[in-house]
Amino acid sequence: RLLEIVEPDKLFMGQKDFQQCMVIKRLIELTGISTKLVVGPTLREENGLAMSSRNTRLNETERKNATAIFQTLLWMKEQLQPGNVLQLKQTATQLLQEQGFRVDYTELANAGTLELINDWNGTDEVVALIAAYINEVRLIDNCIITS
Repeated sequence: RLLEIVEPDKLFMGQKDFQQCMVIKRLIELTGISTKLVVGPTLREENGLAMSSRNTRLNETERKNATAIFQTLLWMKEQLQPGNVLQLKQTATQLLQEQGFRVDYTELANAGTLELINDWNGTDEVVALIAAYINEVRLIDNCIITS
């Protein structure tokens, strides 16, 4: 509704909120609004932690441990092979749990549709998605994977 009222030429969003970006993209397509969605890269701290206002709720140790989310995304990217990906997702969850996270999800989805995948054809662009709690702070991150 806001886009219909304001009628901006462009809407800038960050890839960190990838799922929200894709929902907005689809809404723009469905409504025929002329606004162009521009998705910018996730800004990261030197250690790889995705920048977020939620990070201010982390103490120094939690901030260091939180980098395991991005490391797990990179691991998923390195390990992804065509075929069934259930074991990959399960192992990613285990890696995070071993680091003390309470995992909400570790998923792979089609990057264009957000449809969750259990089998990858080796060519479709996918996005690895993680949401996990470190104590009471829920952190999210993602990594686009291309063949």
